[in-house]
Amino acid sequence: MQTVIVTDDLDSWSFLSELAPIVHASEYLTGDEYHQNKSFRVINLCQSFSYQSIGYYVSLLAQARDHKALPSSHSILDVYNVSLSKLISQDTHEEIQHSLHDIKTDEFVLSLYFGQNMAKRYATLAKQLHGLFPLPLIRFTLELKKEWRIKRLVPLSLADVPEHHLEFMRQAAENYLSKKRVYQWRKKQRFHDLAILVDPTEPNAPSNKKALDFFVAAGEEMGLNVDIIDKNEGKTIAEYDALFIRATTAVNHYTYRLARRAAQENLVVIDDPQSIIKCTNKVYLAELLTSHQINTPKTLFLSKHDIELPKIEFPCVLKKPDSAFSHGVIKVDDEKSLQRSLSQFFKTSDLILAQPFIPTEFDWRIGVLDNKPLFACRYFMAKGHWQIYDWHGAGEKKEGDSETLPINDVPEAILKLALKCTRLIGDGLYGVDIKSHGDTHYVIEINDNPNIDNGLEDQILGENLYQQIMSLFLQRIRRKHGYV
Repeated sequence: MQTVIVTDDLDSWSFLSELAPIVHASEYLTGDEYHQNKSFRVINLCQSFSYQSIGYYVSLLAQARDHKALPSSHSILDVYNVSLSKLISQDTHEEIQHSLHDIKTDEFVLSLYFGQNMAKRYATLAKQLHGLFPLPLIRFTLELKKEWRIKRLVPLSLADVPEHHLEFMRQAAENYLSKKRVYQWRKKQRFHDLAILVDPTEPNAPSNKKALDFFVAAGEEMGLNVDIIDKNEGKTIAEYDALFIRATTAVNHYTYRLARRAAQENLVVIDDPQSIIKCTNKVYLAELLTSHQINTPKTLFLSKHDIELPKIEFPCVLKKPDSAFSHGVIKVDDEKSLQRSLSQFFKTSDLILAQPFIPTEFDWRIGVLDNKPLFACRYFMAKGHWQIYDWHGAGEKKEGDSETLPINDVPEAILKLALKCTRLIGDGLYGVDIKSHGDTHYVIEINDNPNIDNGLEDQILGENLYQQIMSLFLQRIRRKHGYV
């Protein structure tokens, strides 16, 4: 596996050029060589890893291309999520107390350069913290309040490294790149109750009240204790054996934080955090599907750093990377409306997707559970509109009709395409949206949190739909406990 250093600051990292090739982040994101070759170990040394920055997308797209990214997008999000990072860092509690027991002040700063601190006495603590937060340059501020705890952690750029630390940092970087594998400390695994996470205030929840009642009944019939919880009860998540998220997911959101925490506690989780990261970002999905030769509308990545935009044919559809329920998705018909829309979209994301507009009467939605088809629906466009949802002012929406079909009535090509997609994501619960134009089928997106409403998606299977999902949870819980 070839190691490549990716950065948006080539000059500062030139001293590593003898150990690995150094390429600019823009070249990595757009270069054909990096699209086609899967055998890369990507050391991401961009100046910022903040959400939707170029540094973030380097790691995200490396993952989509089956490259080994260091740090991964998971690790980046862990660091920037304050509540989650504090939770994860609890696993180093004992070592923190041991390492800092003789510090006389109430605050202590620990800087890690590629997993190392300048003081050898903190080597074990540095190793554990780097295993949980494997960013190349990071600074931890710890405070003493009865016990030592992490007050904050901040990713560093090279400019943040004090001059008298630079030589040590360079040596640490060279040692890091010389390793064939990167050490990751893992906490001891801990090991039948199931929590269903909902948002009582959400107007477009993935499951309606009757569907939730059916989930509870199906689980309890199988011997599971099922609780409906909201985000305020998330602190008790470690008391459960499984978490089923029935609130709309997003990365910068409590749903991801709870999924991540539940995964850390070794719960069975649907949607698992990896699926949330993959499915809620359309940039990632476009790259993933393209790299696996899955037919999608031709996708262009538009960057706010582009000097000039690529040629775009109209009409086209612009999408924010994390759009959902038709929000952040617009159709533009000319250059003027394109520029106006991009100026708004670039305020919140460095990258925007542009795809050709494909008019269809309906979209297929294939529900997939554990890599098997579960249900099939056709969602029709809202009357007089080009999308399933037609949003009006003050959150009002109009929704198109829908139809649920037996799996056997779905064209085989549609089913095969849906299953091929979800295998790239995981083995949880997904909904694949597909447009058919003649004999050509286009994957529009893969949803990690598909709607399952009583009266719609369950029209064919009825209670059996809920039983299949609860049965999967039960099987996986038993496997965790070593019963099967």
